[in-house]
Amino acid sequence: MKPLSKKNNGKSSGVISEDILSNRLSVAKTYKLYIGGQFPRTESGRYYEWNSPSNHLKVNICRASKKDFREAVVSARNAFSVWNKMTAFNRSQIVYRMAEIMEGRKAQFVEELVHCGSTEKKALAETEKSIDRLVYYAGWCDKYQQIFSSVNPVASSHFNFSVPEPTGVVSVIAPEEYGLLGLISTMAPVISGANCCVTLASQSKPLPAITLAEVLNDSDLPGGVINILTGFRSELLEHFSTHMDVNGILYCGNDEQEKLSVQKNATLNVKRVVLSSHDDWFAEAAQSPYHIQDFQEIKTTWHPMGV
Repeated sequence: MKPLSKKNNGKSSGVISEDILSNRLSVAKTYKLYIGGQFPRTESGRYYEWNSPSNHLKVNICRASKKDFREAVVSARNAFSVWNKMTAFNRSQIVYRMAEIMEGRKAQFVEELVHCGSTEKKALAETEKSIDRLVYYAGWCDKYQQIFSSVNPVASSHFNFSVPEPTGVVSVIAPEEYGLLGLISTMAPVISGANCCVTLASQSKPLPAITLAEVLNDSDLPGGVINILTGFRSELLEHFSTHMDVNGILYCGNDEQEKLSVQKNATLNVKRVVLSSHDDWFAEAAQSPYHIQDFQEIKTTWHPMGV
C-alpha cells in the first residue's frame, strides 16, 4: 500500500506519510554515572567531549568529581552488609543473570565498541568474551571458599580453621584499552568474592561502561554493589587511592609513576593494593579464582576439641 497524506471526506486516511517519518528526531542517549543503583549526572556539572575515531558519533561524558567518588564509596559501604550476607549461591545467580541480560543486548555492545574504534569482528569477540567471563565467575562464587579455606594441623587439642572473608570496599581503576572486557574482568572477581566496588571506566572508551551499568540495574544486583564513574584518570586516581573508607585498590595500567603514587597513598589506611598489567585481557591468565582471592582476608578460628 502506498502511504497517503491526503484527507478523504474530511477524515485522515490513517496512514502516516513518509514526510512525517523522515522529520522525526531520534532520542539521543545521555551518558551518566552509576552510583547506588541510580543514574545521576556529576554533581559538578562538568563533562568532556568524546568523539569516536570514525567521527560518526560525538557525545558528552560525565566528568566525575571527588564528591561523586565519595558518594559512590558511601553507597558501596551501605551495600556491603547486604551483599556479604547473601548466600554464595545467590550471588552466583545474580552474576549469571548479568550475563543473560548482556547476551540479549549483545548487538548494542558491539555497536558501541565499534564506535570506540574496534572492528565489528573484534567488537563481537570482546562482547562474547565478556559474557563468558561473567559466566566463569558466576560458577566460582560458591566454590572459591572450598579452595582457599583449610583445616590446619596444630599441636594443641584444638580445631584450627582458616576461611576467606571479603575485604570490603574496593576501588578499581579499569584498563584503558579494553572498554568492556577489561571492565568486567576487573569487577567480576571483586564482587564474586562478596566485595563491593567503585570503578573508574576507560577514559578513551567509555560507552560500553554506561551500557553495562544499565545491565547491572536490570539484574537483581543490589544498588551500590557496583558503582561506575567516568572521567579523567589523572584527576581521580588520588581520590581512589587515599579515601579512608576504601579497603583495597585494583590498579590496571603500566604507568610506573601512577603505580608508585597508588602504593604510597594506600599506606594512609593500609589498603590492599593489587597491580595488574595484563596486556591481553582475552588471555586465560586474565581469569582465575586467584583474582577473587586478591581481595579476601583469611580469618583463622580456634575451637577446643570435645566442646
